[in-house]
Order: sequence, then C-alpha cells, then structure tokens
Amino acid sequence: MCTVCDKRYRTKAVLEMHQYVHTGKYKCTECGKCFQSSAALTVHSLIHSGEKPFECSVCSKRFRQAGNLVVHSRIHSGYKPFKCFVCDQVFSQSGALNNHIRVHTGNKPYKCHVCDKSFGSSGTLDNHMRVHTGEKPFKCHTCDKAFSCSGTLNNHVRVHRGEKPYKCHVCDKAFICSGSLNKHTRVHTGAKPYVCHVCGKAFSESGTLNSHMRVHTGNKPFLCHTCDKAFSWSAPLNKHMRVHKREKWHKCSVCSKSFKQSSELRDHSHSIHNNGTP
Repeated sequence: MCTVCDKRYRTKAVLEMHQYVHTGKYKCTECGKCFQSSAALTVHSLIHSGEKPFECSVCSKRFRQAGNLVVHSRIHSGYKPFKCFVCDQVFSQSGALNNHIRVHTGNKPYKCHVCDKSFGSSGTLDNHMRVHTGEKPFKCHTCDKAFSCSGTLNNHVRVHRGEKPYKCHVCDKAFICSGSLNKHTRVHTGAKPYVCHVCGKAFSESGTLNSHMRVHTGNKPFLCHTCDKAFSWSAPLNKHMRVHKREKWHKCSVCSKSFKQSSELRDHSHSIHNNGTP
C-alpha cells in the first residue's frame, strides 16, 4: 500500500512505479503530480491545456498521445491483433486481452480496501472506489451531467452527437460503445466466453454469469427495505415489492378484496355487499 495516498497494488514493483507520482523529479505546477521524465510531464500537461495534437484521418477525433491514436484507428480498420488462447476472442489492445483472460482464470487481484470487492483490473477498481467516495469528476459540457469514469462520459457525449462509431461487420448495426458491439457480435458467433467454474455452464455476458453464480453461493444482495427479506435477483424483489404495495391498498372489511383507490372500494361495497352478495 502507498503510504501517501493509500492506494493498493498487487506487486512491489508496481507500487514503486506508482510512488514516482509523489516523488518524481518533474512536478506538474497545475496538480502537483510528479514524473520521472520531462517527456512524461509534457504529455501529462496536455490534460490541463486540453490540447490533442494527434487527429484521426477517418473521423477527425483527436488524441493527446500518438499511441492512443494508433489504438483508436483499429476501430475503423477492425484490426484486432490480440487473441485469447482459451476462447479465440480477439481484442484491439493487449490490456483488454489481459483483463479478459481473468474471466477464464477467475483471477481478481485488485481488491477494494473498503468493501473487499475484487476486480480483474486496476482501472475497474479505481472506478469502483468512486462508489464509496461519490466522486464524479467527468462532466458533460452539453448537459452538465457528471460521471465517475471517463469512458462513461465518452459514451454519453455520443448521445448528444448522434455518433455510433462501433459498427458490426456482419449486419452493419452500429453502437455507441465497443462493449455493446462486443455483446452484439456474440449474436452472430454464438460465443459464450463466460464459464461458471463450479458447474461449467457458459454465458455470453459477464453479468449473466455473475447472476448465475448466486445459485452456487446463495448470495442475496437485493434487499427489501420494508421487511428485510432478501433475494438473489432483482426480478423476484420487484415482484415481492408488489406485496407491500397491495398492503397499502384499500381493503374491503367484508371480503378482503383490495383496491388502489378508496372510491373503488366504496363502489365495490355499494354494488356487491349492499346486494347481499359477498
């Protein structure tokens, strides 16, 4: 754990690399972050200036670093050089492949020190930490809506622009974010890369696997705030909540039939029970 900011890292080497943020020779005058080299500081300073000198020749999107432009260009070319050796799924970035591999291994080395939840990547942990802090540093300049991670903001901005840059090469359907395209692609391929390590059942989406795992763990995270009854999934909770809603309805003292409106109860009492029919 870093003694300055309390961030946690899996290995000592990664921790030592992080500590240059606090102790590096080259310091940013805007935010105080430190760097090992002047070149790294120069790249970082573009965050504050807003300058993005590298432009995509296809869609004119701009980037702060040439490497980010290279990775972005694969959206247009469809080039995905990084292949999973387990399920043959391909990725445009090596980091995305490394994170994906953990789906198969179940390895989640990045742990939240607040709630002990674990994650497959450090970036996901950083985003999760904002759940506890409430921090939403990424703000939309069009509608002022704020987000906890930059990726969500980028996807949101495309709603205003009407952009759908991620296109399916099979049916030409387009999507706002790459994750939606990846999910859609499995409709064509039939791929189910998310496998339960307990029973071997496979799923096309990680969220469906996470829901399935509750069959084995017995975890019931969906809690009724009226009676404290717990459920493994949201759908049974929603169904259960209707029980409490009906408890607040207007009940007939003769036959116990319930009505949403008091006027409906009066009409019922007059037309049914005044005629002597229960």
